[in-house]
Amino acid sequence: METHRAARSAVADAIEALRNGELVVYPTETFYAIGADATSPIALERIFALKGREPGKAVALIAADAASAFALAREVPQLAHRLADKFWPGPLTLVMPAAHGLPPALVGPDGGVGVRVSPHPVACALAAGLGRPLTATSANLAGRPPAVTLDAARVELGNKIKIYLDGGTLAGGAPSTVVAVTADGIRVLRAGAISERELAMSIESLK
Repeated sequence: METHRAARSAVADAIEALRNGELVVYPTETFYAIGADATSPIALERIFALKGREPGKAVALIAADAASAFALAREVPQLAHRLADKFWPGPLTLVMPAAHGLPPALVGPDGGVGVRVSPHPVACALAAGLGRPLTATSANLAGRPPAVTLDAARVELGNKIKIYLDGGTLAGGAPSTVVAVTADGIRVLRAGAISERELAMSIESLK
């Protein structure tokens, strides 16, 4: 009971830090991620500065639920709804036309925003408690391997992170599959945990 109470308190502290524009490290279904309030330009700048990430590379997001995820899009193709029904919560990032007014750091060169709903309870609790999507960039410096333990993330990122949330040793493996969705179909932008064959079979079954 005491352990659960401490975990809830840590998540509450992390949500408060996110609201104040700070960065947190948190567990997802694959790797540890750096979380920031996706609507805060200051927090987004902190992520880019910390990771040494090249400008123009959009930051993917985690939302609490499908409704919050789709609110980021200017338009939501019917296929996106169907893929979300099939694979969310799960390691599938859907890239859709970005809604007007999103911070430029969230929008890719083709005008898309990438988002998923994570099955990890901590990731979900953070997004739900914040009331806005949070960033899901991996907790490592650019070009370095993603972290599956909190210690690995600490070594990489140090005291630039306000709060580290421990989720034990994570599953690792492949990252989320990133798929651009349009009215005409899908295009795999990054191979990952959900194979192209699974996607193709699911789309075929939806016809």
